[in-house]
Amino acid sequence: MATSRGALQPITSRSVVEQATEELRRAILAGQLAPGGEYSLRELAGMLDISFIPIREALRSLESEGLVIMRPGRSAVVAPLDLDDLRGIYRLRRALEPDIARRSCVLLRDEDLDRLEFQATDFGAREQGMADIYDDHHAFHLALLAPAATAWDIRVLTTLWRAGERYIRIGFGRLDPDPAEHQRRGQAHADLVAAFRTRDPGTVGDAVEQHLARNEKIAFSALS
Repeated sequence: MATSRGALQPITSRSVVEQATEELRRAILAGQLAPGGEYSLRELAGMLDISFIPIREALRSLESEGLVIMRPGRSAVVAPLDLDDLRGIYRLRRALEPDIARRSCVLLRDEDLDRLEFQATDFGAREQGMADIYDDHHAFHLALLAPAATAWDIRVLTTLWRAGERYIRIGFGRLDPDPAEHQRRGQAHADLVAAFRTRDPGTVGDAVEQHLARNEKIAFSALS
C-alpha cells in the first residue's frame, strides 16, 4: 500500500530500533499508517531513512503489542480494527483494573490524589483532543493503580492500553467537536479521583468498572 513520505518522521539519534519502534507506533495509533495497510520493510526503512535491520526489530516489538502482523518474506500489515479484539481488550481490562484499583485506593497519598485531581481538569479543556492528552491519560490511570500494581501488571496493562488506543482515539475523536464532551471527559476523571478519596474498595471498583464500560461503549459505537 502506498503512503506519503511525510507520514513518518525521519530518525536521527539515540537507539535506532527504539526510535523506529516509537515512530511506527505513533503513526499507527494516529492512523497515518492505516489499519489493514501492508508495507514492505524496505518501504518503511526508506520512510524513516534507516537500514532494514532496525525496522525488522521494531516491527517484531510492535507485533508483540498487537499493532502489526508480520508476513512471510519482508512485509508487515498494520493490524485491522476488529470488534472482537476490542471486546477482548476490555474483558481483560475489567479483569485487572478494578481489582488493582480496590487495593490501590488505600495506599495512595492525599497529595497524589490532589495532583491527579488537578490533572483531571486538563482533560476537559476544549483545545485538548484525544491525540494531545493520551500520554497524560496513560500516566493518570497508571498513577491511580501504581501503588498496588506489580511490574507484570504494568506490562500487561500497558500492552492493553496501547492495543485499545486506536479504538479510543476514533471513538472519542468523533465526539471532540461537541464542547459538552470535553467537560464530561474532565468530570469523568475527576469522579474517579473522588471515588479513590473515599478509600472504599467497593466504591472504587464500581467506579473503575463504570469508567471502562462507558469507554468501551463509545469505541464500539464509533466502529460498528
